[in-house]
Amino acid sequence: MAAGSTYEPIATTTLGSAQANVTFSSIPQGYTDLVLVINGAFSTAETIGIQYNSDTGSNYSSTILAGSGSAASSGRNSNQTGLTIGTNGYFTTTIIANSLIQIQNYSNTTTFKTTLSRSNNASVGLDAIVGLWRSTTAINSIKLYGFYSGYNFASGSTFTLYGITAA
Repeated sequence: MAAGSTYEPIATTTLGSAQANVTFSSIPQGYTDLVLVINGAFSTAETIGIQYNSDTGSNYSSTILAGSGSAASSGRNSNQTGLTIGTNGYFTTTIIANSLIQIQNYSNTTTFKTTLSRSNNASVGLDAIVGLWRSTTAINSIKLYGFYSGYNFASGSTFTLYGITAA
């Protein structure tokens, strides 16, 4: 087992007012993976969207497993303009939801980028999503936004990006 801390905080943002998007830029390339932790709400129920390096092309796909406590579902989105996070564990206006997003091999320049996310909203449900960004470019910025309707993140929402050191 490696000595020292594995998760190294890179940046944290806590919103003092409602905001349409949150962007982490100038992400250092010295880690093996990234982990993004989000706790928050939207101004209206919404799913989080992610875009890497300002790429708004149809280069994203995801596979979704979801549950509500009474039913399970799955789905697939192809050729999207961003990854969806929290489709069933979506963020609402009154209940703080959370998402844990793992971005593998973000600085590798020979493979497409894979994202694993888990989201939970106690009143709605939860989901696990595997996302793919079809680019071999190293990730140096991450934009988070309201995927379907562009609703604002609520004041008090927090976003923390961690770098994972090699074990």
